[in-house]
Amino acid sequence: MANTSIEEHKTSDLLTNENGKQRELEKLKENVKTAENLKSNTLLLKLAADERRRNSLDKLRELKDREDKIALEIIKTQEEARVKFSEINEQNDQLKREIQALKARREAKNAKCEEFAQSYRVRKAIPEKKMKFTQLEIIKNQDDDMNNNISCLFHIAPKIPFRLSEQEAVITFEQESVAQGLITKHRHTVKLENDEVFLRAMPATLETGLTFELHSKISLRKLQVSNIPDLNIPKEWMKDKLELHFCKTKLGGGVQKVAYDPQSQMALITFAQPLAANDIARCGQIPFYTSQWIYPVMVSPIIQNHLEQFQIFSGISRKTILLTGIKVEEEEEESVEDMIVIHFQKASNGGGEVEHIKYSSEGAKIAYFENDTDDAI
Repeated sequence: MANTSIEEHKTSDLLTNENGKQRELEKLKENVKTAENLKSNTLLLKLAADERRRNSLDKLRELKDREDKIALEIIKTQEEARVKFSEINEQNDQLKREIQALKARREAKNAKCEEFAQSYRVRKAIPEKKMKFTQLEIIKNQDDDMNNNISCLFHIAPKIPFRLSEQEAVITFEQESVAQGLITKHRHTVKLENDEVFLRAMPATLETGLTFELHSKISLRKLQVSNIPDLNIPKEWMKDKLELHFCKTKLGGGVQKVAYDPQSQMALITFAQPLAANDIARCGQIPFYTSQWIYPVMVSPIIQNHLEQFQIFSGISRKTILLTGIKVEEEEEESVEDMIVIHFQKASNGGGEVEHIKYSSEGAKIAYFENDTDDAI
């Protein structure tokens, strides 16, 4: 019995050990399985990481390629910009040279135009002339313009200047053929006192002349007032003061309209009746009364001028010759003129009757010709 229990006990221990080993084996299998799963997961993670790394490297290479491409494009763009900038600078330099050339041409043309305009520029000092009233004409069917204005017509024909240099003379003959014959012969031997002088006869080229008609209209109803004082009052008040001032009988009577400009301190007065403005304008200056002071104001007529039949011309006098080379010592001009006239009045010398002569012994002088279309080429 005792042996049997011992064997049973051993058998039980063996069974217990086997069960323990079995459990450990199961546990080890589970651990191995877990390790294999972990290994598999790790490998999967590694593969995923490798895939991400490859993708990152591909993206990096792509970005690097794009960066290199952009850098090349930038370099190319900079080079093109540099070339373009160089071309623009060259074009600018060329344009500057062309502009300078055009400016030079413009200045040359302006100078030429100024020279050309100077030759045709008219600067005539027209002398004052005293007018004398001769008669009054009654014109039928007068219109309002003739009732309100004085119309004047002036025909202006200034004398034409001719510049005479030292030791030169101009002679005007009665006949054109005489002057032209002497010019054709050109050289003439003239005896002045005891010396024979060789003279040259040339055409007398005149300076610029002109003729025109000056038409003037002097208003009988309108008057210009200037130098009006600044009274620091509204514009309409000043117009009323002017109207009241010129409404006085001694200053014209009724005023139809007043136009006043405060900036220029001038006014235009229109009277109701003709002749009123003309009477006041003769005063030139009249007193302008205010509540405290008396101011002198200027009055002047309204005159409208315009030119008609304006003609500018230059020519050569067919009856006049220019003599040069008159070298005479210590002789009065009148004596030299008389000796030249005596020589050129003789038919044997190809001369004829002399109308005028002018000789300049010293310095330059101006001889004046009257406008005669029959005596000009």
